[in-house]
Amino acid sequence: MEKSYTIIAGSGRLGASIAGKLSEQKKDVMIIDRDKTAFRKLPISFGGLTLAASVTDLERLKAAEIDKATVFIAVTDDDCTNICAAQIAKKVFHIEKVVARIYDEEKIPLVTGMEIDTICPTRLSEKEIADYIQIGGRDYVGK
Repeated sequence: MEKSYTIIAGSGRLGASIAGKLSEQKKDVMIIDRDKTAFRKLPISFGGLTLAASVTDLERLKAAEIDKATVFIAVTDDDCTNICAAQIAKKVFHIEKVVARIYDEEKIPLVTGMEIDTICPTRLSEKEIADYIQIGGRDYVGK
């Protein structure tokens, strides 16, 4: 069985949290962020690798052995960076499982049809709120 190797682009709260959880599960994980101080968000127990670099720099991605990655997760604070990094991971390095967080749902069509999974916090929040206010099919807002 092929060993999984996950690269996470962005060491904000979400990226650091995912990296920490993968590390706890003894998974091979590398987290990349252009700002090396962002790695302070990683849990103390983090046992993976860090790389201070642009997540769209092909040479730095090669140095991170992206060609061996089985999963690539783009969760920087910038939609355009996430989209570009995800496209590079999928189309240049042929990573099988690629996920991009995209805040602006109008940008999602930029990756449609590319086999890149998207997470849109706005859509997720809308769904959660809709589910919450429709408990049991009844409207509980303002009651």
